[in-house]
Amino acid sequence: MKTSNVNPLSLNYQGIQEWAKNYVEEETELGHILKDPAPALLTNIYAQMVKEGSVTANEWVKRACQRHLNDLKREKDPNFPWKFDEEKAWRPIRFIEKKCKPSKGDFNRLVLQPWQHFIVGSMFGWVDKKTGYRRFREALIFLGRKNGKTTLESGLADYMAGFDGENGPNCYVLANSQKQAGILFEEARTMITSSPWLRERFVPNRSEIRFPATNGKIQALSAEKNNKDGENLHFGVFDEIHEYQDYSLISVMKRSRGTRKQPLIVYITTAGNVLDGPLVDFIDQGQDCLKNYADDIKERTFYYMASLDSMKEADDPRMWVKANPNFGLMSIVDLISDYKSDRRSPKEYADWVTKQFNIFAETDELSFITPETLEKNNKVINLSELEGADCIGGYDLSNTEDFTSACLEFPLDDGGVFILEKSWIPQKRFERDKNPERIKDWERRGEIEIIPGDYVDFSYVLDWFEKMSERFNIIQINYDPAKALRLNKELENSGFQTNEVRQGFITLGGPMQNFKELLLDGKVTFNNQKIFRWYLNNVRLRQDRNNNWLPTKQSQSRKIDGFAAALDAHVSVIDMLVEPTENDGPASEFISFK
Repeated sequence: MKTSNVNPLSLNYQGIQEWAKNYVEEETELGHILKDPAPALLTNIYAQMVKEGSVTANEWVKRACQRHLNDLKREKDPNFPWKFDEEKAWRPIRFIEKKCKPSKGDFNRLVLQPWQHFIVGSMFGWVDKKTGYRRFREALIFLGRKNGKTTLESGLADYMAGFDGENGPNCYVLANSQKQAGILFEEARTMITSSPWLRERFVPNRSEIRFPATNGKIQALSAEKNNKDGENLHFGVFDEIHEYQDYSLISVMKRSRGTRKQPLIVYITTAGNVLDGPLVDFIDQGQDCLKNYADDIKERTFYYMASLDSMKEADDPRMWVKANPNFGLMSIVDLISDYKSDRRSPKEYADWVTKQFNIFAETDELSFITPETLEKNNKVINLSELEGADCIGGYDLSNTEDFTSACLEFPLDDGGVFILEKSWIPQKRFERDKNPERIKDWERRGEIEIIPGDYVDFSYVLDWFEKMSERFNIIQINYDPAKALRLNKELENSGFQTNEVRQGFITLGGPMQNFKELLLDGKVTFNNQKIFRWYLNNVRLRQDRNNNWLPTKQSQSRKIDGFAAALDAHVSVIDMLVEPTENDGPASEFISFK
């Protein structure tokens, strides 16, 4: 049978075995699976195969390949600073295949596949026309689990420590925990001890691998280890940055490469459940870079982002190679059989989506929103279109030393809503935040204001509402009475109508369910504000015995203040979301809270 015409999920076990055998044979014949090392560099060939469609790839791998091919065409342009040096691209690939030995499995040599030729060849082959130094200072390799990630990390670390032409290269395998970093280090050490050629040249100690000829070293570091400043990094490989909640370790390593001529930091990871960490930022930056090629955004960062294009492809193993470029070398029969069983369990299915299909997903069944739902709500409205429009205000003061948020919610003609949100944070709180770079980015976008001092003076919130009232018709401002007595009185003195919203299941349950219905329908517009997206990602549901809902935080560090302000406003906006009857008579149909 021709495998492209048959979905193996519809087959019995024997049929799956036959399908898998035919799939491997077909892919091998096409040159997509290699049994022996390639006699030549395949970087350009792989990019061309992806472009032509013979290799099944997702949108972002296609765009990465097109970026490479476009850059090859631009080499002749004197104003284009980069060129592709095939010898430099080929060198680390030859090293890994000829000198490194696998530490696991039932095979005795490493064979890099065409997709790995594309990744390694791109990272090392693109150089400055004048100096010959590497173009790419960073690389994001984003793919499903069990795709040879650790082997590639170890081989690159060994190459960079001794054979990259650098004097005294400091190379680091990095992870969120010291235990995980130790696992990576041990893999690099075992790869050396498994190869007689490498064993003669390296000194693989328990805590440090040394290469005396260049005074190079490989060490394991993690976010748990203190005093990382001054590491003078030449090469760093970060493992599973989906676990990182802040930039602390990443920032230290990036700052430590200042004296190096061509340092390289590689992030190799699968997707995860931390939806507000560095990885999500990296993915956004990569998509921006690849989607807007002509703008030369992040031109010194290489991206290879493999995942399914949509959740619909999860039930089609023919598409799994999009997230798993090594799919043809995996235990295909077991994978398909396990998936057929596991997909019946929400928890197991969520793990498949995140780790095998490489799509960000929240495994908690009580999470308020999924990334897929959030992407439906990506419309943009020009604020000038809402001049003079009716809206409801809401605010959440939280603690004076933490995030404070306010918003306006506008009912729209299509039955949806528009959210205009603003946040504030005191300087002292900003300074102790685990992810200050993210807050500075929000500040540049005008989404948050960093207030001098130790606390947020609530007059900033009052001033914002007064300023907004000059443009929009604020019917009333809803508030949580717990911490709002003073501000509420000042709002009333300024002429605003205010309304108390009790924070209980009965008051907020219906509005919260309705807000989620609007999100599921793609009818919540917030002009892609990054901070409001963060607030939404942080919301977790609490349920009472009657299945009523209340919002709570995923964790102590993941704030929901902006969503809480919007939900307070939504309590009243619901009454404004009324669909008129066909004869334009009195409004008669209201939103259901079923």
